[in-house]
Amino acid sequence: MAMEDNFGEEDLATVAIGSPIHRFSHPLEIERASNSIDGVDSVSSLPDHILHSILSFVPSNIAIRTSALSKRWRHVWSESPYLSFDQLGLSPKSINETLSNYSATEITSFHLVTSLLSRIHFVNNWIGFAISHGAASLSLDFRDSLVEDYKLPDFFYTNSSVEQLLIVSSGPVGLIPSCNVSWTSLKYLSLTCCKLSDESFPKILSGCPMLESLKLQSYGSVKYLDLSKSLHLTRLDIDCCSSVREPTEIVAPHIHYLRLRAQCTLIDVSSLIEANVDSSVNYHLPSNISYKEAEPLKLAIVQAMLEKLQNVDKLTLGVEFLRILSKSELHGVLLATLKVKTLTLETMILRPVVPGIARLIQNSPEVKKITIYSMQFSTVLDKCDNFVDLQNLNPDQGWRSIKDHVVFPNTWDSKVPEPELMVSFIELLLANIITLETLVVRLGSYSTDRSRFEEQFQIALTLSHNNNEVSVALR
Repeated sequence: MAMEDNFGEEDLATVAIGSPIHRFSHPLEIERASNSIDGVDSVSSLPDHILHSILSFVPSNIAIRTSALSKRWRHVWSESPYLSFDQLGLSPKSINETLSNYSATEITSFHLVTSLLSRIHFVNNWIGFAISHGAASLSLDFRDSLVEDYKLPDFFYTNSSVEQLLIVSSGPVGLIPSCNVSWTSLKYLSLTCCKLSDESFPKILSGCPMLESLKLQSYGSVKYLDLSKSLHLTRLDIDCCSSVREPTEIVAPHIHYLRLRAQCTLIDVSSLIEANVDSSVNYHLPSNISYKEAEPLKLAIVQAMLEKLQNVDKLTLGVEFLRILSKSELHGVLLATLKVKTLTLETMILRPVVPGIARLIQNSPEVKKITIYSMQFSTVLDKCDNFVDLQNLNPDQGWRSIKDHVVFPNTWDSKVPEPELMVSFIELLLANIITLETLVVRLGSYSTDRSRFEEQFQIALTLSHNNNEVSVALR
């Protein structure tokens, strides 16, 4: 391949190593880091595997430029086990030339960002190149919503080398194998905006006997996700709603960790140790269902989900889950007693969520550590009072467990002093949790007000007398 000989050695060194997309924020000053007059030679003396590691941080089209540095560098890029084409504007000709000059027999990592429009044949060839070179990590990012009928070729499904597979698409890419799937070494699978179905996905799972981690986002029309035969699968991450109105049923008896941001019904998660759940209660309801009818349905989902999560040690809940949970007391809904020991709350301290937190704590008699991620939203849904009015219920009934302590606002208002609200909430926790040992507050976007928080925290600790000798940390 023809190189850009018009660059000087210093220019090329800066371009290759100091590129904005490189992990270093400034060009590496080789000469100052060396006792040698020729700084490039000192780097050139490094072993190949270190040079390859350095080049792995830049796209291949930039790594190629290092071949003009010296004889030592002429073939370093072509023998590197890392190939990355992460610029959408790269032409098929450019990628083909790079691959034709590539001389390594095996690939550790192959990353491709490309459009599918008018280049499906090329894309299939590039994928075939990665598979034939035994790529252990394969990342495919398709940036073209105009192509809706692309299906990965059958040869894609026979690959004994791949251990990590990531597929991302701005338009649905079909994983509809017409052959048996054989990904015998695959441990990590992440699929975003891929066409899946109840017929195709079990076939994929059956070909991944060593799968340990599965992530699905915008995953198509899968109504039943049976992971009972995936004996090594310990992590499951499901994000975004599917295209069906019914929640996906999940049978995952072996997973230890679950992150859920989608419309799902948990059937079997009996080995679960840690869960992170939020907007899974916001699934698509029929358009003819009113808000008055929808809220009790969401509450039933929360109740059923907590029943399945009652044995986890670590539990993280978000603001929407807590908002729905706040209504459980209004309706006299019975909640499962949780065995959680570490509880994380990602929320704002507002009236729509505080009763849910209080109810959650009442049903968590073994909790020892609570972490609060103080989140800031431009708007927070506050339909609690409207819902109470619709049901002709007494609003005080829902807030009686916290009413004597402090009156929390309904919505975020810049005039409301957030440190004072947070500290009032801390006082509530310290006064009501006997088993609590550690309380951590992560300020997040409020970190600029740290001094105000610290001052109020000292007041809260003094007033509470910290009877339980709780360790309180502000981060």
